[in-house]
Amino acid sequence: MRKDLHGACMEDFRCDRYWHNLYINCGGYNEIINGSTYEGDAQKAGSAAGFYEISNNWVFSSAGDFSGDRDNRNLDSNIISLSSSKLDGLYRTARLSPLSLTYYQYCLKNGSYSVSLHFSEIQFTSDELYYSLGHRVFHIYIQDILMEKDFNIKSEASAVLTPITKKYDVNVSNGILEIRFYWAGKGTTRIPNIGNYGPLISAISVNPNFNPQSGGRKVAPIVIGVTGSFLILLALGILWHRRYSKAKSKRQKDHEGLEIQTTSFTLKQIKAATNNFENANKIGEGGFGPVYKGLLADGTVIAVKQLSTKSSQGNREFLNEIGMIACLRHPNLVKLHGCCIEGDQLMLVYEYMENNSLARALFGHPEHNQLLLDWQTRQKICVGIARGLAFLHDESRFRIVHRDIKGTNILLDKDLNPKISDFGLAKLDEEDKTHISTRIAGTIGYIAPEYALWGYLTHKADVYSFGIVALEIVTGKNNMSHGPENKFACLLDWACQLQHNGKLVELVDEKLGSEFNEVEAERMIKVALLCTNATPSLRPTMSEVASMLEGISIIPDVIPEESGSSEDLRFKIIKDHLRPKTSSSFGGNQDNYTKKSIRSWHASSSTSNSDLYKVSSTSSMDLYDVYSNSH
Repeated sequence: MRKDLHGACMEDFRCDRYWHNLYINCGGYNEIINGSTYEGDAQKAGSAAGFYEISNNWVFSSAGDFSGDRDNRNLDSNIISLSSSKLDGLYRTARLSPLSLTYYQYCLKNGSYSVSLHFSEIQFTSDELYYSLGHRVFHIYIQDILMEKDFNIKSEASAVLTPITKKYDVNVSNGILEIRFYWAGKGTTRIPNIGNYGPLISAISVNPNFNPQSGGRKVAPIVIGVTGSFLILLALGILWHRRYSKAKSKRQKDHEGLEIQTTSFTLKQIKAATNNFENANKIGEGGFGPVYKGLLADGTVIAVKQLSTKSSQGNREFLNEIGMIACLRHPNLVKLHGCCIEGDQLMLVYEYMENNSLARALFGHPEHNQLLLDWQTRQKICVGIARGLAFLHDESRFRIVHRDIKGTNILLDKDLNPKISDFGLAKLDEEDKTHISTRIAGTIGYIAPEYALWGYLTHKADVYSFGIVALEIVTGKNNMSHGPENKFACLLDWACQLQHNGKLVELVDEKLGSEFNEVEAERMIKVALLCTNATPSLRPTMSEVASMLEGISIIPDVIPEESGSSEDLRFKIIKDHLRPKTSSSFGGNQDNYTKKSIRSWHASSSTSNSDLYKVSSTSSMDLYDVYSNSH
């Protein structure tokens, strides 16, 4: 079995039979408890990262390395055990991970299940004063849903060496169950010894909430293949050279045999979910095509993006989107449920975002679309976006540059948690290369100057775009706003002027009145200005940004950059764009290149012209378009 990042991406697994329960003795060996055999995972050794198959229907993944550990710790040393204890067999051992520990069960019969997680804090004790001071804190996710935040075994059980069981009802709709434990970065790290921290689990049991003989919906055999980067690039190259006039007639043939690493929906399922693409379910119209709200048979609410037959770039972005995010899972990335390739139909199926986009929340019509975001929510949104980008840049298996970070591509769920969307323009950033030379694409006002002018693309371009979005969050204004009396090229221009005058707090959205945290607001503005530095090397990484926004790291002092300078390329690009067509032509070689770059930029963007220049709740034409008021 391939050691990949996600259970759904495991190579060529075929379900010859379907299971309806799971019993795991984490860190131990096989134990029979109440007639059920808990399979142990202690026999599996290897490196501290990757997938490890234990039986024919479940695997686990452990990632990370403990601080202070000079050697690459293998899985054997991630097992905690007590030689003598009054605890039951299941609780005498546990599996430990420095960062992330995930268990996957596949070929599971669809339906509702009761998941029981068994814990006991066996690494810390109560008989020695120093050892008793230790405590661990971690998050628990099931099916990508945060079940427990800052979970502390000792606190929950009120003592160490005390069993505790947490039970959750979950739904399985694609034959796969995912249980993940993620270190929260909190708690002690040196008690009883250096490197003693991270999530710890003693056992897992999963039982159906239905009669296995009759309940649950049988899933047709699933064969999910991963094509790999080469095949994806090959497919993209083929699609890139296809002419639009031949696209419709050749589409079915071009995608025939293409193995996509995500769940495949039938056209019949999509039609049933959207009521045959009923106009009342239409929630947007993007450059990709129309977007519909749908309801799957299992009750899952979805958003369906349908490739328009008039789209000249939909094929390319369709494959790019799948290739980039099908196997990525993070709380701040929009989840791709799957796709539909049938006949001349190409569709992407996403989780539905109840609160639309950040742009709609900030800039929508005050009476219909705009949300009154309090300061605490704005802080949460900004930090969430930073964490999502940090994952793409530094924490995922592939280093990914999004290329189009802006308010319309940040979606908000029912709890106003941000999720980065629209990966149609995303690029892989290879570590052995200083930058990516690529065709320019993005949105004016958000694109980094070095990329807009010279096509020099690194992950620091996303950092720049994030800085603009952070300014929009704190001010409630779009970057194409021109400040008081329209004296500035853009919001960033105005912010630089206020930084120079020491009046940053004047940027805070007046709608908040005095109801905001001044320390956090000033911190967010300073971080935004640091991110939008004209020099890419002076911009922080997104991991550093998240740490600074949360007050964990100190924001370095930065000399304010002069505002309004005609030589500042950040503002020159916008001024040149806003210059009337009748104005004099660009002068000099550099200006000619700027003009050429902007034309290329227009042609390469995933959005329509109306969204290239300004964010509007009525004219935005993003792939993830704004949802209508009725939804």
